[in-house]
This record gives sequence, structure tokens and C-alpha cells, in this order.
Amino acid sequence: MVLFLFLSHLGLGIIFTLVFVSREAGVKFFRFNAGLAAILIAAGFVFRPSDADGASRVGLFALGAAEAAIVIYWATVGRTLAAIRPALVSLAVGAGLVAIAAQALDVSSRALALQAMTIASFLSSAAFLGGACTAMILGHWYLVIPSMQVSHLQSIVKVHIASMVVRVAVVLAAVFLANAVWEPGLGPSFRHYVTSVAGIFFWQRVLFGLLGPGVLSYLTWETAKIRSTQSATGILYVDFFAVVVGEVGPQRH
Repeated sequence: MVLFLFLSHLGLGIIFTLVFVSREAGVKFFRFNAGLAAILIAAGFVFRPSDADGASRVGLFALGAAEAAIVIYWATVGRTLAAIRPALVSLAVGAGLVAIAAQALDVSSRALALQAMTIASFLSSAAFLGGACTAMILGHWYLVIPSMQVSHLQSIVKVHIASMVVRVAVVLAAVFLANAVWEPGLGPSFRHYVTSVAGIFFWQRVLFGLLGPGVLSYLTWETAKIRSTQSATGILYVDFFAVVVGEVGPQRH
């Protein structure tokens, strides 16, 4: 389940963030990222839950629709059927949103507040992962197209920073909700959790998945402003690694 969620969220996150990349990045950039997203989602299917029912089945069907749309997009980008590609991207994004929402409903309790929080958590996680990955690849793409304007890298870094802000807000809301719903006799409190051995997953998210990317994305922004795209790309590699470490740990827990 951990690998299924992580791989599908990363693949869908890449699809979501491709919408914000300028066409000047070139056909090969979009083909590469579409192919990467398709491979990640296909790999996620290998680890899909075997006892799928209800929301889980809806999620798998929607994920399959997103996979089909992005594969067709990958096969046609830069070649033929240019008129249908925006529709394919829209289908992949829409199906991806449905898939993530269904996954969240499948693993959350029936309490409405917890369901809403889980959906927000899954969506923000996918956007955060996808933004970090797409920014890293776009930074590398300046080696392929050196003449590309640095403003495109700055734009995707803005998207990454925005997704990080949303992610931080969701984590803070989750902490607030955990404290609000806890009552004596319902098990260890959140305060006890974060100070126990199991709390390492929470601190892993805070230090690696939120604080680290916050500092690194700011450094990337400042580096891109002086047109040092190679340095910015190097920082983005570390940033993506930090985001992955921060997102995988909490999913395991």
C-alpha cells in the first residue's frame, strides 16, 4: 500500500504540474515527463491492494483512466493529433483527482472531518511531490535547451513553493484536528505520540519534508534570479530527495 500510494501520487503529481510549464520547454520535455508519469503509475499498479472494493475500486478505475490518457498523450505529443492533447491532459488531471480522493476515502475513517483532511493530505502530497520532481527535471533541461528563458524555471519554482505552503497548512490543520478530537481513554495523545519513538515519522516529515524543502526552494529561487541554472538544478536534486523522504515516512506510519 505504501509503494502504491507513493508511486501513484508522484506520477499524478507530475501530470498536475505539467500544466504550469511553458511550451518553450520543448516537445521532448513533455514527452519525457509524460513517459515518467506513466511508468510511475504503472509501477504503482503492481503494488495495488488485492482486496479492492468500494472506493478502492473507483480509485483504481480512475487511476487506470489517468494512465491511459497520459500514455496516449506521450505517444502523440509532437507527432499527430495535436487537437486532442489538451483534452487528454484534462482527462488525466481530472481522473487523477478522482483517484486520489477515492484513495483517501478508502483509507480514512467514516468521520467527515477526517475524510476531508485525508483527501486534502493526499492531494497536497501529490502536488508537492510532482512540483519538486518537475522543477528538478526542468532545471536539468537547461542543459538540453541552454537558450530557454530562466523565467520558466522561476515559474515552476513558484508552483513548488505554493504546493509546499499548502502542504504545511494541511499538516498544521492535521495536528490541530488530532489535538481537538482526542479525549482521555481514546489512546495516547498527539503530544505523547510526537515525543515517543513512533513520533520519528512526524519529525521526519517536519525536518526533511517541510523545513528542508522550504530552505532549499528559497535558495533555488535566489539562484535562478542570478541565472545560475546549473546551481539551481543541483539544489533541486537535494530538494526532491528531501521531499521524497518527508512524504514516504508518514505514509508508512
